[in-house]
Amino acid sequence: MSLAPRTLALGVIATGMLMTVLDGSIVTVAMPAIQNDLGFSAAGLSWVVNAYLIAFGSLLLLAGRLGDLIGRKRMFLAGTGVFTAASLLAGVAGSPAVLIAARFLQGAGSAMASAVSLGILVTLFTEPRERARAIAVFSFTGAAGASLGQVLGGVLTDLLDWHWIFFINLPIGVAALAVAVPALPADRGRGGAAGADVLGAALVTAGLMLGIYTVVGVETYGWTSAHTLGLGALSLVLLVAFVVRQATAADPLMPLRILRSRSVAGANLVQVLMVAALFSFQVLVALHLQKVLGYGAAATGLAMLPAAAVIGAVSLGVSARLNARFGERAVLLAGLVMLMGVLGLLTRVPVRADYVVDLLPVMLLAAGFGLALPALTALGMSDAGEDDAGLASGLFNTTQQIGMAVGVAVLSTLASSRTESLLAAGSGRAEALTGGYRLAFGVGTGLLVAAFAVALTVLRRPRPTPGAPAGQPLKPAATA
Repeated sequence: MSLAPRTLALGVIATGMLMTVLDGSIVTVAMPAIQNDLGFSAAGLSWVVNAYLIAFGSLLLLAGRLGDLIGRKRMFLAGTGVFTAASLLAGVAGSPAVLIAARFLQGAGSAMASAVSLGILVTLFTEPRERARAIAVFSFTGAAGASLGQVLGGVLTDLLDWHWIFFINLPIGVAALAVAVPALPADRGRGGAAGADVLGAALVTAGLMLGIYTVVGVETYGWTSAHTLGLGALSLVLLVAFVVRQATAADPLMPLRILRSRSVAGANLVQVLMVAALFSFQVLVALHLQKVLGYGAAATGLAMLPAAAVIGAVSLGVSARLNARFGERAVLLAGLVMLMGVLGLLTRVPVRADYVVDLLPVMLLAAGFGLALPALTALGMSDAGEDDAGLASGLFNTTQQIGMAVGVAVLSTLASSRTESLLAAGSGRAEALTGGYRLAFGVGTGLLVAAFAVALTVLRRPRPTPGAPAGQPLKPAATA
């Protein structure tokens, strides 16, 4: 396939990714308006996010493997269609039950489309430099899209109403489907009989769904409650049974050989730690702006805009060249150091923070995410072959959602507990909230330090291609 059709296909894949990421973050700023309009309880409101997260995170691995079997193009089109229809349902929702059901369907559609996106990309772009540039574009939509979602959510909620944060998906989804049909390469897949591990699919889907449900419920039930411990143990049993099944099945859903690659296993572990840490930046900074500094929805989105801008500039402008010149491992380490600076500075954020002095430097250092994510994506897909590209893509996206769920549970619970203890000790509300956020930022910094240690010790250094002239760019570590 020539470059022009592949570029169009990349545009479709990136658009699908952008729609998914925007939908995950666009809701956060509109939550107060949704609660007031539909009469959500405080506990029930969290399910506007949780329903999406549970469906998305638990179905990614299954959707990725099914894409390998029935065709990745078919899975992408089906997922985009489900997501678009569910967005319409969410937009017209008149009750909490309908909105939560629509959010679950949105998560399912997102999982179907996202799980195979990277698989399509790596089979389209096989030359290292082209693949690096394509991954940079794909990563940009993920990294910058989260911040752009907060901006867009605030503006739409203030100027129109919260329904439009879902309606905006309709023209994007329809356009993506119209372009995807001719643009994406047709692939027949291996056929259902080649690897329809029904038992394995049931075990991993049930285990992940139950595990993510347990984690996101920690803030309500607590870590040591019978609810958390019982369901957590059951989830662990299901996932262990899935691993045993994969080791013994003739044609497993997830061949364990994919985890023998140090690049793939290390990249997925780093991603869990990094995404868990950066939940505190994406969500808790927005809460600090609104609850402590008194920003409105639109102002909060605009305050986060510099982060989106620098992430986008780095992802699209320099990440591919740096990866080619220094190797993904080195670029990933540099990005993680910058992100440590982001959360490290936030551990000292004052109660009455000045945006230019205290928060703008943090937004600019977020450029580290634009370095880290493309490098991590390249490493996570480095050893994916034609038959396993959908699986590797689904696995990479699954660990991202697991990291997000862990970040939500751990950091929000710690922040809430710290705030309550400070209030009980007589602190004012603003001081107590800030103290809780500072604790979460500190723990997030520790998670990034752990991610740096894993990347430094587990991921291989890039090796020059034998016979390559001195000074030529190095190939990625896993393909050298």
